[in-house]
Amino acid sequence: MAIVASRSVPAPAPPGDAPVPRAWRPAPLLLASAGLHAAVAAGLAVAPDHWRLAIAALAGNHTLLGGIGLWPRSRLLGPNLCRLSAAAARRGEVALTFDDGPDPRVTPAVLDCLERHGVRASFFYIGRRAEDHPELAAETVRRGHRVENHSYSHPHAFACYPPAALRREVRRGQEALARAGGVRPRWFRAPAGFRSPLLERELAAAGLHLASWTRRGFDTVSRDPGRVAARLLKGAAGGDVLLLHDGSAARDRGGAPVVLAALPRLLDELARRGLRAVPLPPPGEEPA
Repeated sequence: MAIVASRSVPAPAPPGDAPVPRAWRPAPLLLASAGLHAAVAAGLAVAPDHWRLAIAALAGNHTLLGGIGLWPRSRLLGPNLCRLSAAAARRGEVALTFDDGPDPRVTPAVLDCLERHGVRASFFYIGRRAEDHPELAAETVRRGHRVENHSYSHPHAFACYPPAALRREVRRGQEALARAGGVRPRWFRAPAGFRSPLLERELAAAGLHLASWTRRGFDTVSRDPGRVAARLLKGAAGGDVLLLHDGSAARDRGGAPVVLAALPRLLDELARRGLRAVPLPPPGEEPA
């Protein structure tokens, strides 16, 4: 596929296309954490000599929340799409998702492979990369795929960011992708799947919903396309959400992106098993 770099950048998505902010309801675990903080403060007011116990209790609480944030599929911090609906599973649908693009070398080849197989997917693009390659984001949308939000700069410390920094990453990514692709994302996937306990509040304000995955191929580290495909296919069933990468892709021993060899194997075997690869549905169309 030839993509001309001078292609004009799409105008921002019209206001009517913007996701509607939704009410934020703190998860029970966060409410319990807030209750603990209040109890510790009240306890210190009555018995200040117990400050060591108070510090230990708060440290344990923060360690627990931080550890849960490193569990990509957890729903303890708020809603998180890990699987498609039961109806989609009965139809034999599996969601195919790609992270970390767009990449000028890999993304066009991924789009061509998907087109040969008649498959549509969801691409979680990094906002800054979409700004560098808006023609790729526009082509992704033109071919019927969905562009979703994977933060603006994919920072490694994203899960440790305070609210203002989280808001900046989410909203700058949202605007960059809307300008590049012409459609505002509906889903958000945290960098590496790691997130702050405060992320859900920012997603709700932006009208976004969190998505993770059921199975991943580890194609950013594995140099063997066969193993990448095998990881995704082992026990694969309708309703799964599969994760590959068109950005940050590992290279095989010949220097070729592993995903480009793993993807056709994956799609051929899914078809043989009677499973159909689809993009993530719009939020609200799939029960949690």
